[in-house]
Amino acid sequence: MSARRPSCLRTPIHAAAALLAAVCLLTTLWTGLDERPLALAFGLLVTVGELTGPHYRPGSGEGTSAPGARGRETAPLGAAGALSYALVAADAGQPTHHGVPQVVSVVLAASLLGSVPHIARGQRATADHLARRVLTAGFAAVCCQPLHQEGVLGTWGGPAYAVSLLALLSLTALCDAVLAAALAHSRTRWPFGPLLRDQLRALLGIGSAVIATGAVMALGVAVVGLWALPVFSLPLLLAQMSFRRYAAVRTTYRQTIASLARATEVAGYTPAGHARRVAALSKAVGRDLGLSGPELSVLEYAALMHDIGQLSLVDPVPAGATAGLPVAEQRRIALLGGAVVRQTGVDAAVALVVERQADPCREQPVAARIVRAVNAYEEKVRDAGPGGPLNALEELRLATAGDYAPEVVEALARVLSRDCLTLPAAG
Repeated sequence: MSARRPSCLRTPIHAAAALLAAVCLLTTLWTGLDERPLALAFGLLVTVGELTGPHYRPGSGEGTSAPGARGRETAPLGAAGALSYALVAADAGQPTHHGVPQVVSVVLAASLLGSVPHIARGQRATADHLARRVLTAGFAAVCCQPLHQEGVLGTWGGPAYAVSLLALLSLTALCDAVLAAALAHSRTRWPFGPLLRDQLRALLGIGSAVIATGAVMALGVAVVGLWALPVFSLPLLLAQMSFRRYAAVRTTYRQTIASLARATEVAGYTPAGHARRVAALSKAVGRDLGLSGPELSVLEYAALMHDIGQLSLVDPVPAGATAGLPVAEQRRIALLGGAVVRQTGVDAAVALVVERQADPCREQPVAARIVRAVNAYEEKVRDAGPGGPLNALEELRLATAGDYAPEVVEALARVLSRDCLTLPAAG
C-alpha cells in the first residue's frame, strides 16, 4: 500500500508570487509612486479589508465543509479593493498613470500590514493567501493597465467598458479559484477536482459580490473620485459581517451536534473519543472519494451521531462495538438512532444516513457506506496492538463481497497510508 505523492504545486506558486512581488517592489522604489493619494486610499481600503477578514485556518473555516468552499475568499473587501485598484484608469475624470508594478506593490504592502494580526495568531494559511492576492492583482493589472495606458479601453465607453471590466474580473476570479484549489491540494493532499469544484461554486456567492464591487468601485472612482471607495465598499463590508455571523452559527451548530454525540460516551455505551475519531476519518475518506462540501457536512454530522441509537439499549454492547452484532440488531439500533436525530432538529439527510448505515451495502447512500466501513475499522483496530490497522484493513477487504463497499475500503486504505495508518487521538 503506497502513499500518494505529496503535491509540489505550492512551491512554484509561492516562488512566482515572490518573484513578481520582488520585481514590482524594486521597480516602484526606483521610479517612485504615482498618484500618491490614490495609492494611499486603495492601500488603506485593502488593509481594512484584510484586518476585518476572518482568515480561516485550514481545517476550520475552509475545512469544515471543503477547503475553500465556505469562505473561499477570506477577505472579500480586501480582494475587491485590490482588483479595483488594478482596474482603475481615472480619478474624478483625470487619467491615472500608475502601472502594474505600483499596483502589485501597494496591494502587497497593504495585505502584509492587514495580515499582521492574523500572522501573530499563528494562522498558517496567510502565506497562501498573500500569494493568491499578489498573483491575482498582478494578473488583473497586466490585463488592464497596458490597455488603459494605450487608450484602448477608453475608446469603448458606456456599457461596453463596464462589461469589459466585469469580464476581466470574472476571468481573474476563475484564475484565483484555480490557485486556491491548487494550494489547498498541495497543503492537504485532498483531490484537486472536488476542491476546484467547491471553489467555483463559491464564486456564485461572495465571489460574485467581490467581482461586482471591484468593478463598481473602479467606475465610481473614475467619475466622482476617492469618495466612491467608502460608499461602494459599505455593502460588501455589511455582507462580510453577515457572513461572519453565519459562520459562527454553523460552528455553534456543529458543536451542538458534537455534544449530542458525546451522550453515548457519557452514558458508557461507547469509548471516549470514538464518535470524533469516526467523524474525522469519515471526512477524510469522503474527501478522497470526491464528495462536495455539503455532502461532507452531512457525512461528518452522521458520523458523529452514528451510535446515538445505542442509548435505547438496556444492556450496553461491550465497548460499543456494533459491527459484530447480528444484522437485525444493527438495523434496529440504526433506525432508533435515526429517530433520535430527527427529533433533535438536525438535517433530515443526516438522519437518513444514520438510519441506513446497517442496510445492505449496495442499497446504501455513499455517506452511509463510509460511516459503516470507518466505524468497523475503528472498532477492529481498537486495542489491537501494532499490527491492528493492517489486520483491520485486511478484514474489511475480505468482507467487501457483501458488507463493505470496495471503493470505500480502498479510499480508507489510501487515507490511512497517507497518515501512516494512524487515527486522531482520543480525548
